[in-house]
Amino acid sequence: MSLTGLFLVSFLLVHLSGNFLLYRSDNGDAFNLYSHFMSTNGVIRVLEIGLLAGFLIHIFTAYILTQRNKAARPIQYAVSASNAKVTWFSRNMGLSGSIVLVFLIIHLINFYFPFHYGYDTYVDIEGTSYKDMYTLVATVFKNEWWYSILYILAMVLLSFHLQHGFASAFQTLGLEHKKYTPIIKGLGTLISVLVPLGFATMPVYFLFFN
Repeated sequence: MSLTGLFLVSFLLVHLSGNFLLYRSDNGDAFNLYSHFMSTNGVIRVLEIGLLAGFLIHIFTAYILTQRNKAARPIQYAVSASNAKVTWFSRNMGLSGSIVLVFLIIHLINFYFPFHYGYDTYVDIEGTSYKDMYTLVATVFKNEWWYSILYILAMVLLSFHLQHGFASAFQTLGLEHKKYTPIIKGLGTLISVLVPLGFATMPVYFLFFN
């Protein structure tokens, strides 16, 4: 679960860097070229299978671990865990992860599937026709305001999920050191804030500034 979690974090970083092309002042050309490359390159398509496998393994492992924990402790402690030095989100990683999963499914329905299957809006870039992913993104964020709100809320939950999960992954793998663990925790905090914040700026940008 730790390995797949760190793998998914790397995907988020790559995905965010590509999405930042939305902010280029070129009528979406750079983002459309990026979208075309990501949807047609053979290596990327193979990596998509690995990404899907990573998600499924992460979800399945989370379920298995939850069931094992319940079986190991069928009777709850008399003292509430809320009294311990444990955050609500660290005790409810399954809940935040489940909500993020629901968001991810809606996200795929809004962007991935329409773009790959049946989308017929094209744009001309230097004499070549490309699918206009930029217009699809702008249209969804502008017209489906409820989705923009859901997107931002999901990024808040993702932030808390990353905050606990990133450092915990290194701990689970036994990569602890009194010198480097604080650095890992600091890096985890940085990623858990900046990555969701970067994604959350996109619906805000298209709703109010684009």
